[in-house]
Amino acid sequence: MKHSIKTGFSFGMTSGIITTLGLIVGLNASTHSQISVIGGILTIAIADSFSDALGIHISQESQNKYSVREIWEATGATFLSKLFFALTFIVPIIFLELSKAVLISVIWGMLILSIASYFISKQNKENPKKVITEHLAIGLIVVIVTGFVGNWIRVFFN
Repeated sequence: MKHSIKTGFSFGMTSGIITTLGLIVGLNASTHSQISVIGGILTIAIADSFSDALGIHISQESQNKYSVREIWEATGATFLSKLFFALTFIVPIIFLELSKAVLISVIWGMLILSIASYFISKQNKENPKKVITEHLAIGLIVVIVTGFVGNWIRVFFN
């Protein structure tokens, strides 16, 4: 896989997982509303995908070491992977009771993150357990913190 596409894909996938999980957990904790969570996922899938793609685009332009084609490949890969992975979380939210759907979403996100971390560790000749643990810990911190913030919002603004 080309470096530019790998860069965009890995960034978009990771951001799609972590950002969407944080949103799901936080909105669920604060509203307990399926429609709010669905609206949040759709909004973040579109707006944040464009935002992250533009961020990668500008970041690569600022380095002045990539061709125009490579910059646009990374931009497109970021947008499409972020959009795709964010939208995968909508499936359990639509078809399951919200509290179960949130748990399934967290499991799904951590599974994808673990698989990606495994392949990254193998590619870089690093210890898979260490890389997976590091990445999962960061993901779980996001889930825990956004859950607390969501609960705080529900208590404070109710």
